[in-house]
Amino acid sequence: MINVGVVVFPGSNCDVDFYYFCKDILKWPVKYLWHQEKSIGEADLVVLPGGFSYGDYLRPGAIARYSPIMEAVEHHAHQGGLVLGICNGFQVLTEAGLLPGALYRNLNLQFRCVFTNVRIDSCQTPYTYALRRGEVLSLPVANGDGNYYAEKQTLKQMEEKGQIVFRYTNQQGEITSKANPSGSLDNIAGICNSRGNVLGMMPHPERASNALLGGEDGLKIFQSLRRKG
Repeated sequence: MINVGVVVFPGSNCDVDFYYFCKDILKWPVKYLWHQEKSIGEADLVVLPGGFSYGDYLRPGAIARYSPIMEAVEHHAHQGGLVLGICNGFQVLTEAGLLPGALYRNLNLQFRCVFTNVRIDSCQTPYTYALRRGEVLSLPVANGDGNYYAEKQTLKQMEEKGQIVFRYTNQQGEITSKANPSGSLDNIAGICNSRGNVLGMMPHPERASNALLGGEDGLKIFQSLRRKG
């Protein structure tokens, strides 16, 4: 059993989705963590959900990064605790320096809300421990700023350390420009820190957790967490 804390920033709009996902689908203990709180309580996994924190002023995640709760989140991460940032949460993690690189406006300048094929490129994280390298999941994205970028040397180091966890591909697991909804560098859809405990991803696994919603592939990530735990 994993205790989950879902951070709520002004402008978050996927916090309720994730709360429902934990409570009703996973049957895990879950609580909301208001952005002004200074403690994550007994949370084993802290989730930074999708949305438009602080209205995306300046740039997505730039203001949320300074919310009082983030000091506790950063401490949890540095102690090896699990931190998952989805969509806007991924953007917050890069702004906070918990993950390398940055996320920019989608290359086509469009807000993309579609199901994507996401290949598992690293099984060295608690989130992908039970998955197979090369396995392709069907997960939805919904963002206008999901274009991942990192400098060449940073990208090389990430490759060497297995920090590139997810890539956009076609159904056969092949990297193509057509499969990339945002124009992300090297089709990157999700990355982790060097320890593997902090994960950021643009696709929404909580929205692929029920057949009625179009698929259940998102459950595999959390089944992996349960097994690793």
